Amino acid sequence: VAWCWKEGVTPGFDIVSFTGTGSAQTVAHNLGVAPEFILWKPLTGSANFVAGHKGLNGGTTPWQYYTQFNSTAAQAASSSPWNNTAPTSSVFTVGNNAANTVAQIAYVFVPVAGFSKFGSYAGNGSTNGPFVVCGFQPRFIMWKRVDTTGAWYIYDTVRRTYNVMDGWINPNASTAESTGSEDMDILSNGFKPRSANTDINASGGTYIFAAFAEFPFKTANAR
Repeated sequence: VAWCWKEGVTPGFDIVSFTGTGSAQTVAHNLGVAPEFILWKPLTGSANFVAGHKGLNGGTTPWQYYTQFNSTAAQAASSSPWNNTAPTSSVFTVGNNAANTVAQIAYVFVPVAGFSKFGSYAGNGSTNGPFVVCGFQPRFIMWKRVDTTGAWYIYDTVRRTYNVMDGWINPNASTAESTGSEDMDILSNGFKPRSANTDINASGGTYIFAAFAEFPFKTANAR
């Protein structure tokens, strides 16, 4: 399975390369809107794949926190990834994690109405989970629990074409597609966890997500 994004302002996605300085620095992007989801990694060495997201720390000072895209680690407070500085419409800021003279790559996302949504939700520990509004019928959903350890999960409507969705891939691991109790309904304007499993819907758990539309810029059809 492959998921592909076109770079540019219209789809709200930019790929940025830069060279680290070993201290805080700003990095320009071309999206014209403050990013809500950034993945960033050095091109050499074994440093972790850093993730920043508007939903970290419950959406309060999220850029004073980070998590890792190649790990199940919980969110953590640190100035090293983002220098405690929120992105703007033209730049994002990185801290001293970007080692001096080392080439870096960043994948930068902003929300686009009818196409993409980045947010968070609180679990309720029920098989009738919270309804998460996206404003479109999702084609692709990626989420992670961040208040404690938890893997990244991906559902899409290519591998599973009907509800209840059950069949995920963990992008932080090399494992094959799995099934179990991390059930979800994909609906005409959002999604709903259908499990009390702690990886998707623990009572009081905090989850961040990225969702992309089945029918971009068009009226979504009910499943």
